[in-house]
Amino acid sequence: MTSSKPHPSDSHDLIRVQGARENNLKDVSVELPKRRLTVFTGVSGSGKSSLVFGTIAAESQRLINETYSTFVQGFMPSLGRPEVDVLEGLTPAIIVDQERMGANSRSTVGTATDANAMLRVLFSRLGKPHIGSSNAFSFNVPSVRGVGQISVAKGNAPKKAETREFTITGGMCPRCEGMGQVNDIDLSQLYDDSKSLNEGALTIPGYTADGWYVRIFSESGFLDPNKPIRDYTQKELQDFLYKEPTKLKIEKMNLTYEGLIPRIQKSFLSKDVEAMQPHIRAFVERAVTFTTCPECKGTRLNEAARSSRIKKINIAEACAMQINDLAEWVRGLDEPSVAPLLATLRQTLDSFVEIGLGYLSLDRPSGTLSGGEAQRTQMIRHLGSALTDVTYVFDEPTVGLHPHDIQRMNRLLLRLRDKGNTVLVVEHKPEAIEIADHVVDIGPGAGTAGGQVVFQGTVDGLRASGTLTGKHLDDRASLKPTVRKPTGALKVRGASSHNLRKVDVDIPLGVLVVVTGVAGSGKSSLIHGSVSGRDGVVTVDQSAIKGSRRSNPATYTDLLEPVRKAFAKANGVKPALFSANSEGACPTCNGAGVIYTDLAMMAGVTTVCEDCEGRRFQAAVLDYRLGGLNIAEVLDLPVSDAVTFFSKGEAKTPAAHAILQRMMDVGIGYLRLGQPLTTLSGGERQRLKLATHMAEDGGVYVLDEPTTGLHLADVEQLLGLLDRLVDSGKSVIVIEHHQAVMAHADWIIDLGPGAGHDGGRVVFEGTPAQLVAKPSTLTGKHLAAYVG
Repeated sequence: MTSSKPHPSDSHDLIRVQGARENNLKDVSVELPKRRLTVFTGVSGSGKSSLVFGTIAAESQRLINETYSTFVQGFMPSLGRPEVDVLEGLTPAIIVDQERMGANSRSTVGTATDANAMLRVLFSRLGKPHIGSSNAFSFNVPSVRGVGQISVAKGNAPKKAETREFTITGGMCPRCEGMGQVNDIDLSQLYDDSKSLNEGALTIPGYTADGWYVRIFSESGFLDPNKPIRDYTQKELQDFLYKEPTKLKIEKMNLTYEGLIPRIQKSFLSKDVEAMQPHIRAFVERAVTFTTCPECKGTRLNEAARSSRIKKINIAEACAMQINDLAEWVRGLDEPSVAPLLATLRQTLDSFVEIGLGYLSLDRPSGTLSGGEAQRTQMIRHLGSALTDVTYVFDEPTVGLHPHDIQRMNRLLLRLRDKGNTVLVVEHKPEAIEIADHVVDIGPGAGTAGGQVVFQGTVDGLRASGTLTGKHLDDRASLKPTVRKPTGALKVRGASSHNLRKVDVDIPLGVLVVVTGVAGSGKSSLIHGSVSGRDGVVTVDQSAIKGSRRSNPATYTDLLEPVRKAFAKANGVKPALFSANSEGACPTCNGAGVIYTDLAMMAGVTTVCEDCEGRRFQAAVLDYRLGGLNIAEVLDLPVSDAVTFFSKGEAKTPAAHAILQRMMDVGIGYLRLGQPLTTLSGGERQRLKLATHMAEDGGVYVLDEPTTGLHLADVEQLLGLLDRLVDSGKSVIVIEHHQAVMAHADWIIDLGPGAGHDGGRVVFEGTPAQLVAKPSTLTGKHLAAYVG
């Protein structure tokens, strides 16, 4: 007979947070139900990410990391304990964010999700002719053959040397080494042959005459560092450009000398060009020409791997198929010997289709995926996982999704929950908030005006709560009674990049144009491939802003320049004193505000500098004031306060005020001027770039999903900004899924009808009213329902 008394372990059904003070949180206390889906909402900058990522997920990951040996911890990021009094009931947290999936050019959608591994096993079992194990179909495994002697002991007999031969059959194309591309390097872009090494002959980023890279060449003894490169002997030129890695000692240090060409191939060409810093990318594009490998035709595989087929299809052709077509092909395979493998592969491929990524192919490089695509690809990995009772943390999973695709995403989130997991989602879209079991609304405002829980409970309770989110949850847009007349047209003819089908379209100028369509329909291919890059076109996307942890909104927008000059003028000193990267820097931490202690094999520790207390400046510099504040206090101001500060009195600085006003216009008034850029979300980065680009003279602005990360209440402010841009004589082209932006447009270009090879055509051109009147496309149906 079973006892009716509940087991003590069943009482741990809540995650309790008490006294959270991370970033702008003000002693936040919440109780979150386990094995339920909880949505966190609130205006941009209210503190959602600080609570979910900076407190709950960060502490869970820190506690897991501490279970590893100190040796392993030495290779992991060091995580400090979050500012919180009590955290109870945590389960292991898996963060599924929008970061791009690394820049390794060997990584593809297939390798990132194990679909490729399953296909390789399938071909090794069923492929005809049989060529070997699954490694024989891997473009990351080279074929190797070797002969050597081994010692064999048999019984009491003395050890006997025997010659053995071994062979590893890999699938890597020998010509391109599994990259799918071969490169040709223009030597004239690497060095000026009229100069010697000591005269700075090398023109490669980072290869300065006094730097270590060049010193290894100069002091190796293989070359004369004072001789112009054009005067090198044949042997010197061979050693300079192609010499194999050779150990040598310079100034009592053991170093490796290697020819310039292999060194460049390792340091530059093994990375994804798209993910490089702008100046390095410019060098690579200038110095290197990439062409499809003539031997493997870009498949990365050797001839043997391409020769083995199942139903007339080889593994390269299978990986090149659109995933929804591949899923159909796999469904047609019926082989009892590999039935469990086929079932798992079908499930993985069907998950791609369900999540709205059926238009991708498994050979697509993972570095080319957008943030939203990368996040959904990671989801597929977790859907097939055997783990349960895990906390999954999602950062705006509906980013980049058409309203039609959001329903699919919701079903996947509910599937993760129903497997017995706790799902925490930071989200703004009403369609995603609707499915929550529990809602936590953070606010009431952004930055210092936020950081409090203004509501927690059910979705119906949120509607009746009167909070900003509750009031806007059922917002619907109305169509504009009149639309602007175009002043001209930007003609696109025969656009055929990626899945576009020779698209001809005239994009009206002088108006607000919204380009829409389901994910993968070809929107970005059309605009980024045929419009961005033209003269007078300013493109503002969500890619990461390049910069160190010293970079902040004040340095990125050039706001610091007029501020430093204003401080210098008011105090009669040099402007350089008011830069934490120059003369005014605290000497102890070199202006970083923190000191990083490297503990060798143990995790490094970051501590706030005791001398400057994290303010980054020398004490003497902080004695100088402008309008009653010192430079550290000014950099700690949110943009909204700084606008007022620099508009009047002694601190009045028109140049600074103009930059700050643009930052207010794009909706980032809550950001602090000195906040590190590394802490900004994708949407915040895009709006910061937009604030910077608004000062430029471009005639056409291209914005890629500017509503990303925007609260329902902030969308109105964005629409006002877009109107001001158009009314000032600019042309604005917006790639967007948000129905409120579509309804506000003067002209809509809808691509589709589906994704991948089912898309790539213009299915509608006209005004929003015309689209709603005859909603024949998916976009039309969703927009009609939204405004209706």
